[in-house]
Amino acid sequence: MGLHVLLGVFLVSLPALQAWSDQGSDPGRLRGSEKRQAVDTGNGMVIRSMKVNCKVTSRFAHYVITSQVLNNADRAQEVAFEVEIPKTAFISDFAITADRNAFVGNIKDKVTAWKQYRKAAISGENAGLVRASGRTMEQFTIHFTIGPRSRATFHLTYEEVLKRTLGQYNIVLKVKPQQLVQHFEIDVDIFEPQGISKLDARASFLSQDLAHTIKKSFSGRKGHVLFHPTVRQQQSCPTCPTSLWDGDFTVTYDVNRDKICDLLVANNHFAHFLAPQNLTNLNKNLVFVIDISGSMQGQKVKQTKEALLRILGDMRPDDHFDLVLFGSQVQSWKGSLVQATAANLQAARDFVQRFSVAGATNLNGGLLRGIDTLNRAQEAVPALRNHASILIMLTDGEPTEGETDRAQIRKNIRNAIRGRYPLYNLGFGDRVDFNFLDAMSMENNGRAQRIYEDRDATQQLKGFYNQVATPLLMDVELRYPQDTVAAVTQHWHKQFYEGSEIVVAGRVADHQLGSFKADVRARGEGREFQTTCAVDQEEMKRLLRERGHVLENHLERLWAYLTIQELLAKRMKVEGEEKADLSAQALKMSLDYQFVTPLTSMTISGMVDQDGLRPTIDKPSEELVGPRRIYMLPAWQPSPTHASPLGQQLPDQVTGVDTDPHFIVHVPQKELTLCFNINEEPGTILNLVQDPDTGFSVNGQLVGDQAGHGVTYFGRLGIANPSTGFQLEVTPENISLSSGSGGPVFSWADQAVLQQDEVVVTINRKRSLVVSVGDGGTFQVVLHRVWKGSAAHQNFLGFYVLDSHRMSVRTHGLLGQFLHPFEVEVSSVHPGSDPAKPDATMVVKNHQLTVTRGMQRDYSRDPRHGAEVACWFVHNSGAGLIDGLHTDYIVPDIF
Repeated sequence: MGLHVLLGVFLVSLPALQAWSDQGSDPGRLRGSEKRQAVDTGNGMVIRSMKVNCKVTSRFAHYVITSQVLNNADRAQEVAFEVEIPKTAFISDFAITADRNAFVGNIKDKVTAWKQYRKAAISGENAGLVRASGRTMEQFTIHFTIGPRSRATFHLTYEEVLKRTLGQYNIVLKVKPQQLVQHFEIDVDIFEPQGISKLDARASFLSQDLAHTIKKSFSGRKGHVLFHPTVRQQQSCPTCPTSLWDGDFTVTYDVNRDKICDLLVANNHFAHFLAPQNLTNLNKNLVFVIDISGSMQGQKVKQTKEALLRILGDMRPDDHFDLVLFGSQVQSWKGSLVQATAANLQAARDFVQRFSVAGATNLNGGLLRGIDTLNRAQEAVPALRNHASILIMLTDGEPTEGETDRAQIRKNIRNAIRGRYPLYNLGFGDRVDFNFLDAMSMENNGRAQRIYEDRDATQQLKGFYNQVATPLLMDVELRYPQDTVAAVTQHWHKQFYEGSEIVVAGRVADHQLGSFKADVRARGEGREFQTTCAVDQEEMKRLLRERGHVLENHLERLWAYLTIQELLAKRMKVEGEEKADLSAQALKMSLDYQFVTPLTSMTISGMVDQDGLRPTIDKPSEELVGPRRIYMLPAWQPSPTHASPLGQQLPDQVTGVDTDPHFIVHVPQKELTLCFNINEEPGTILNLVQDPDTGFSVNGQLVGDQAGHGVTYFGRLGIANPSTGFQLEVTPENISLSSGSGGPVFSWADQAVLQQDEVVVTINRKRSLVVSVGDGGTFQVVLHRVWKGSAAHQNFLGFYVLDSHRMSVRTHGLLGQFLHPFEVEVSSVHPGSDPAKPDATMVVKNHQLTVTRGMQRDYSRDPRHGAEVACWFVHNSGAGLIDGLHTDYIVPDIF
């Protein structure tokens, strides 16, 4: 078995390693002062070292992760290097050194990278991939083959700006070494010009008697944390070859706030930090807008209520608030702001405990009601204009009632708020359109946060509220003389909260350092807040002598990091030329400073897999959640700026079955479309496609509607290719490969391409999947998700045949029998019983039938909305059109 090196969020996990080496020693007799020994896996693989070095200068954190592995065997062996990094970080360098050869990452624009190499994420010799992992992390993985009697060293560098939250900065390293490592080290070096006021470090995986192994100290501007355990200290028991460490290594610190603000300038770049202390809290005008649609039922509404009750308990007496609920309808608790008196708070608690969930998701209506409540209060009561108004919306789904067009909703909200207060959107679970919520928040001076469906959702909700619970300033503006700055990041903020920090960075114009300063203006409780920040030239000279080039470099990269983040955020809010211009600016800076961002990719020179593909490192989208996978990508994988070749080849109309269930048969040679329904009991399994020459088959199982109205849908599909042992089971919840033999299970939250022999499966997250069978056909499964509170619907699947020209002429099944040309004529169109739906005579398969003009929806191109298709409807479950009776197609099993 090959070696597997996992650095869990910056550190290490080695699940494939089984044996602890150096046979001549007794693990139970190791002492902390003894020489550290090599740790052999039993197959000649030795993990020589795993190190994390984190260097922080003025909030800018630079991480270097290094791991060295030695192969003592006489054969080549595989090693997998994995590390998790924060989602907010940018990878800036990666290299592997092996057998005196260096494989170095090269960052270029994403389109160029895809054109040259195609995106390769290959499970095998050499591959790299970054993918969302958990709530706050992304996981980087690369496989590499080490030659016999040789070693390999991995280096990964990434960078981020630390954000102050609830009064401190946090560095979190997830540690998961499942076996022992010869040299295991975490080294954190912190330099803060303002001086460090507190520093702590702890490891959730360490027992109390090993807490002393973390060395921490700080004095003046410098802080240091070192964790360097011996092999003995890593052992899960005195004689065990493995480690049970699994948890977070967390460093927290804060800086002195002796001055109102701190302004640093080095190498013509500046960083301005503002977090004034000893300010009086502003009173709040707070409106909660809560989704109570049917999908919130169960644990989600329970946790939401728990969080609201705890938040109400933290309201201050002079705060004002209201609650707005939206399902299909919108309702308010009071309809106006009321003061947080004891009586009002108790009445609000009673209201929260009583409300129930039902209906669809009128998100637009709920938000507009909340905005109207705040606007009317500010107009009617002048004193409330001096309060900090905040709008917080929680939803677990997408808009399905009232206005559902996202662009129009964003426009409605912008026009209603008009920049007067921030909107914070909380997306509960993975069914939300988080990009939509994030863009809407950003263009209204707020931000979005995902709330994960888990046991701690109540704490997540309350934790978010704590960050905005204590506003101190409003309309904060940091002004710099216009002729002194050549570039500057966001320097206006609607509100400033206790425990946070405003950071502005920029470039100082040439020869303007002497006149460079910052004027700060804001509104506080009962007064205007004003201060001027200047550069202490003598202090800067001392800092540069002490930190030198590192300070200069980190200030410049801090500015670049913040600028790129802001450009990427702005491009989410616009379209057309403006978006293209912002993208071009962000791309240029990403390349100039060598950051892997959503617009760039890192390719690794000199490395190819058995198919000649080179690995790439990309920044995953926020929407790519779910378990990490490594997959084989086929050669036709499209570039990110062009449609899929498969999508370009789609015919205008296809044959398929969808909704309850409506079969659509396209007859291209006649430019006709026929349709029929099948009415059978829930649980019935119908054969859709069967190719007797290859054994390929598709079967579908019907499920009933939740209300028992007799409507059925396809809720389970089985796709099998016996010649290769391929079996794929698809439900609205999961996608299972070879489910009968314990194969991998994927969720619809995955975005992936799977390959098994000649079959390629492409999962397009939350929308559809495409199955392409070598010399056979190409098929599409469409996912339909409906709101859970509906009385008549449930999640279901649609199935379409995109390409069948290579399937045998003997292919049969309810759809399969129509995949090759057949004779059909429609004539004598005449009025039917419904004046809007004419009848006609159809001759097909030696049958003369009366058919009726109707409309169905084809979801093959647009899984969300579908397209209307006019067709001739064949009555009586397709009698006369299909061969035999529809009951002839009932089969006992899904495979």
